[in-house]
Amino acid sequence: MAINLDKLVGFHQKALNIREQRMEVIAGNLANANTPGYKARDIDFQRAMESAQSSQRTGNMVRTHEAHFGGKLNISSFDVDYRIPDQPDTGDGNSVDIQTERNAFLENGMRYQASLQFLESKLKGMKKALSGGQS
Repeated sequence: MAINLDKLVGFHQKALNIREQRMEVIAGNLANANTPGYKARDIDFQRAMESAQSSQRTGNMVRTHEAHFGGKLNISSFDVDYRIPDQPDTGDGNSVDIQTERNAFLENGMRYQASLQFLESKLKGMKKALSGGQS
């Protein structure tokens, strides 16, 4: 029986990639909290996962180097949207709310860690199965 690692870890790998990119976006928001005119951005995790799942079903391939396979370069990135501010404009045009960004960063980090731990347990189980139950 063939082992399909993509079925084993595919969803969580995609989730980790999206969470990693979201971490970078939120960190950028925090870094620009005092930049006049900066607009806070975010990634809609649910929509990004749906997009990743649908691209997997349709079998879209990604060319990472021009010498790999021919055809159109199709690198799908997650949509980064502007965050709708919870508070009125402070006058400098900056829409970063530090508390909101910190909370989003912490929540995203915890979910990232949970996905890592889940993947680790899946891989440990696979390793144990391959070794015949001997750890």
